[in-house]
Amino acid sequence: MSRPIKAVLFDLDGTLADTAPDLGAALNKLLTEEGRPIQPYSAIRPIASHGARGLIGLGFGVTPQDAAFTGLRERFLAHYEAAPCDATKLFEGIAELIEAIAARGLAWGIVTNKPMKYTDLLLPQLPLPIPPGVVVSGDTVGVPKPDPKPMLHAASMLGIDPTHCVYVGDAERDIEAGRKVGMRTVLADYGYIAATDAPGEWGADLRISYPLELLLHLPS
Repeated sequence: MSRPIKAVLFDLDGTLADTAPDLGAALNKLLTEEGRPIQPYSAIRPIASHGARGLIGLGFGVTPQDAAFTGLRERFLAHYEAAPCDATKLFEGIAELIEAIAARGLAWGIVTNKPMKYTDLLLPQLPLPIPPGVVVSGDTVGVPKPDPKPMLHAASMLGIDPTHCVYVGDAERDIEAGRKVGMRTVLADYGYIAATDAPGEWGADLRISYPLELLLHLPS
């Protein structure tokens, strides 16, 4: 990292925590209610970062423009709200990574597109060794990533210039949002990346295959 790094920010779903099992369970409950076949985990995992929109599209073949979408989304979210952390876990190495980041005198935080209601439900149930210095959800500033406003808000809340931040995410919108504000961007290859994605074209400064690999690129 060529510029001085003072903070590390993470996406939540597919980067910090493996939330796909609980998101998939909510989808499959809805599919069962509708008499449709459930989706296998192999189909759910690559779509999980896209939230309700992506999962409802997977299960029902509808988009937000379809009349049925809003009702399905509300029922999906109700199922998820009832059990947001039954099977969700931090990715292996994340707890140790956060401890190491703090030990090096760096701040850390979360910038996610997950709505605040569900972020606030989930985070207290995760075994984070050190609380994040900032949490920005998909509706905190009124617009989600790839808009740069969530990234700017997170940096401002930490009192750190965006160019001194690293952002780690597993989706194209994560890399795009970080690049727009001059953050160093890191693609989490272990996250929810579909076979049809083209992560090599997203322009990340760095790609990591497991969380602790990030430590090799942070100031000691």
